[in-house]
This record gives sequence, structure tokens and C-alpha cells, in this order.
Amino acid sequence: MAPPVSAAHVSDPVRHEQRPVMIRMNAFAQVRAGRKARRIPQLLIGLVGYGAAVMMLVEAGLGPASWSVLTEGTAKSLGISFGWANNLISLLVLLAWIPLRELPGLGTLLNVAIIGFAADATATVLPRPQGTVADIGYLALGLLALAFFDALYLGAQFGAGPRDGIMTGLVRLTRLPIAAVRTGIETVVTGVGWLLGGTVGVGTVLIALCMGPLVGYFLPHVAVRLPAIATDERHTR
Repeated sequence: MAPPVSAAHVSDPVRHEQRPVMIRMNAFAQVRAGRKARRIPQLLIGLVGYGAAVMMLVEAGLGPASWSVLTEGTAKSLGISFGWANNLISLLVLLAWIPLRELPGLGTLLNVAIIGFAADATATVLPRPQGTVADIGYLALGLLALAFFDALYLGAQFGAGPRDGIMTGLVRLTRLPIAAVRTGIETVVTGVGWLLGGTVGVGTVLIALCMGPLVGYFLPHVAVRLPAIATDERHTR
């Protein structure tokens, strides 16, 4: 029998109510839960698509995402490389999971392994935008793709990546909508990164303000329902 689970509630824009979408499970329960024929491909597609969207936003050249601003600012402040700063931030973020009682899973590990590779691979085939209109198009498409694929991999119910775990943990503890929590995180991270010397552009501000509402919209539509734990879910409402 799978261990007890708890549900993180998010706003359902279709039914206009709070309902459990993200199910909190440890790694063993995630693997033992049903519908793996859909969940595993959804996880992989979501992570690859997320990495591609990150690179599209970089190529737009209108300002990086908030976590990239923080990474750049940390690298400048500590005099280390961007990669080492990224690793340091990932470690600190995972330590922040402890008070939030977040549970890692397959999605946590694959998040680290796949997204960077997908971003690098996209850079080799994605044509550079030519002109302001193309830059804006890359930004708009990249933002929509980033939010959709973020929701897609989270909705596979295999656990969040290091940074998304902060969001899911705070949503579960505060019972606030994903839109509010994600926007708050993006804003704080952007501000701290800017104070440390990171570069901020119009794209950074747009991403920070829009990611929360977009993920909050997409997630209820793509999250996989898990009938194997439906009984446990009812007891956590």
C-alpha cells in the first residue's frame, strides 16, 4: 500500500474552485502510482521543452529569466563562473526544501540532468532572431512555452525540480494560488539578482509577472490524475 499523501491545492480556472492537482508523494509512491505510460513521456517532453524554451528566451536578447539574473549576480558578487553559481544556488534551494518538507523524486533528478542538455541542443539548431519583431516573437513564444512545459513536467507527478520545489512547497503550506506564489518568487529572485549585479531587461520583468498566472492556468489542464491514490486523496481535502 502506498504511503499517505497530501494534496497541494491550486485554482481551477474552469470550475472556479480550489481542487487538489499536485499530489505530494515520496519517490517510491511516485513510481508505484498509476498511469506511468502517460506520466513518463509527459515528464520527459516537459523537461526537454522547458530547456528549449529557456534557450529561446536567451536568444530573444530582451532580458533573461529571473533565476538567470540571480545566477549572473551571484557569479559577479562571488567572482565565480556562471556554472558554479548555478550549482551553488541549486544546492541552497534544495536545502530550503527541508523546512518546506518537499519530497524529491525522479523529476527532481531528471530536471538537473535534462534541462541544460536540451537548452544546449536547442542552441545548435535554433536560428537567431533578426530584428526587433523577431526578438519580441521569440520572447512571447518562449514565455508561453516555458510556462506550458513547466506545468507539463510538474503535472506528471514525479516531483518538482529544485527551483519549482520552492513553489510547490509554498503553495501547499500557504494554500495560496500558484499564480500568486510563483509571481512572488519570480519577483524576489529578480530583485535579489539585480541587487547582486545581474542584468535585467523588459523580458525579465515580463517573465516574472506572467509565469505565475500562466503556470497556474496550464497546470490544472495537464496534471495527471492518479486513480491509484484516489482514496488517500479524498482524506486530504
